[in-house]
Amino acid sequence: MSISEARERVEKLRQIIDDYRYHYHVLDESTMSEAAADSLKHELSLLESKYPELITPDSPTQRVAGKPLDKFTKVRHEKRMISLADVFSEEEIKDWINRNEKQIPGGEINEFFTDIKMDGLACALKYHDGVFYQAVTRGDGLVGEDVTLNVKTIENVPLRLVSDERIPSEVEVRGEIVIFKKDFDELNLQQRKKGEAEFANPRNLAAGSIRQLDPKVAASRPLKFIAYDLVVPDSATWKEAYDTLRVLGFQTSNEDKVFKKEDIQKMFEYIRELDEYRKGLKFNTDGMVIKINDRTTYDKLGIVGKTPRGAVAFKFPAEESTTKVRDIVISIGRTGAATPVAILDPVVVAGTTVRHASLHNADEIARLDVRIGDTVIIYKAGDIIPQIKEVLTSLRPNNTESFDYENALKKQYPELTFERPDGEVVYRVKGESSDFILKRAIEYYASKPALNIEGLGEKNVEALIDAGLVKSIADLYRLQENNIAKLERFGELSAHNLVTAINASRKPVLAKFITALGIRHVGAQTAVSLARKYKSLDKLIETTEDELLNILDIGEVVAESILAWFSDEDNLKLLGELRELGVWPQEEAEKELPLEGKSYIITGTLSSMGREEAEDKLRALGATVTSSVTKNTTALIVGEKPGKSKTEKAAKLGVKTIGEGEFLQLLTV
Repeated sequence: MSISEARERVEKLRQIIDDYRYHYHVLDESTMSEAAADSLKHELSLLESKYPELITPDSPTQRVAGKPLDKFTKVRHEKRMISLADVFSEEEIKDWINRNEKQIPGGEINEFFTDIKMDGLACALKYHDGVFYQAVTRGDGLVGEDVTLNVKTIENVPLRLVSDERIPSEVEVRGEIVIFKKDFDELNLQQRKKGEAEFANPRNLAAGSIRQLDPKVAASRPLKFIAYDLVVPDSATWKEAYDTLRVLGFQTSNEDKVFKKEDIQKMFEYIRELDEYRKGLKFNTDGMVIKINDRTTYDKLGIVGKTPRGAVAFKFPAEESTTKVRDIVISIGRTGAATPVAILDPVVVAGTTVRHASLHNADEIARLDVRIGDTVIIYKAGDIIPQIKEVLTSLRPNNTESFDYENALKKQYPELTFERPDGEVVYRVKGESSDFILKRAIEYYASKPALNIEGLGEKNVEALIDAGLVKSIADLYRLQENNIAKLERFGELSAHNLVTAINASRKPVLAKFITALGIRHVGAQTAVSLARKYKSLDKLIETTEDELLNILDIGEVVAESILAWFSDEDNLKLLGELRELGVWPQEEAEKELPLEGKSYIITGTLSSMGREEAEDKLRALGATVTSSVTKNTTALIVGEKPGKSKTEKAAKLGVKTIGEGEFLQLLTV
């Protein structure tokens, strides 16, 4: 943005942040969540960093403490410091339990251990012969920083373990370094009295204090170490480990509990209760840790990536942040429903980068009065697609217009007609049933340009759907031979062949899989371009409009269509199901592309291979394959009985023509 636009944005941000701070600190009222306010402050800080001439002494950014230093000795953890996978609902907890029980001999978990999830800096403390000698931060889980001198100043860290029992020669305790809310408030009170900048939040202050090179800084802060794991010596259960920690002289949250498997509903009730009273706790928390209490079972389940199978973190709803609406696109789902999605500036919410927010329907857009260019508060409470909570109209750009939903439908889908049935809030494609749309989608998914699944032609697809065996693309990979064989069009052999062909498509080439998804305006050639650009489907899912528009031959209409597809909740759910079923495309490998930048057209019939196969081979070498001759065409490949119009146009434009023999030589370059 220009300096004048930046100045206008900065002034508006300062006004709304100052208003928030006044209500929060002076009137003891909250006009928005702390997370949303922090997001606005972050945007202001970035603008001031880019335009330092706009910084003024009264800017909210000038009240934030400086960045912590990071110049400590690196130490490798003897046992990895892991992170926990997040869950957001009781159903997800039940799924986690069921998955683990399938991995356990005997198949049953008897007890669960729970504790409050602390919001601090994870740290490991080590003792030799009962004497404290080293403290190491989590770091990346494998290697952390030696912060012994700073941790030694924390009053509740025992320098010598206090136990009447025999203490092992080596003890390692892990926990969170935190600052209690009351102490944090007192610190900021003192900061205000001294006319100095206030600290942003307890977690950042605790982490920054530990990372100061001068131990006197840590000593001056009311830091606390709250233990949550006894790594050495071993314990039979997590409950036993906590009891031992307290005997050794460590402070715990005192919120830990044990629940029997048959009392799981009581655990859910406790989670709900904790969500209600957590604001009254002396420390900040954003969830509850749930572990399999038996540590032998816990260890046997192992680790996936960076997270243990035997524990999860239930996250309380809902973290919030602010961002800008860059566009509003409309996705057509498998039932023909038109669902609007806001395309956002990427922002981290609940630990994940958010680029889209569901707007549900035209009525929701009108209720929020959300417009392109608006700054909005978004929240995420376990939903696949985050939601917009509020539009900050005070930050709205000048000359914005209300979003015209029906006009947007006509613009984005000029070839379709929509209707809104009486009593419904959703617009749908007129005249097409959900079964019809599903049949066409699966036919295309299995077609030659896509995954080329033999046996999934029009009639067989109709038979599978009409019989209720297939209700989504994912259901193809759940088909059983005995169920298919009962249908009129099938026998045992044809059912076996079909299931075999479907299973063979579980690890498709990325470009073919992108084609198979049936994204509007994305044909085989565009799919190849996307595969070469992103290399994996995960990276494509996270793309932005700016990235897409930088790809040759992808314009605004195609970019909007791609963003809409990967923003649709039904589509994301489908991809999630496919991944769980082991259906996921191979990553695109780096390779030489000798025909890159060249363009070809095929006319007539080739004796050596079919048209689709020939086009695939050209694209695999980097060529672009089009359907019409232009002055930019490298060559027209001519087979038997060629199209007269193409050969005449090639001659008129001076485009080279080559026969099948020269084409085959071309493939050997």
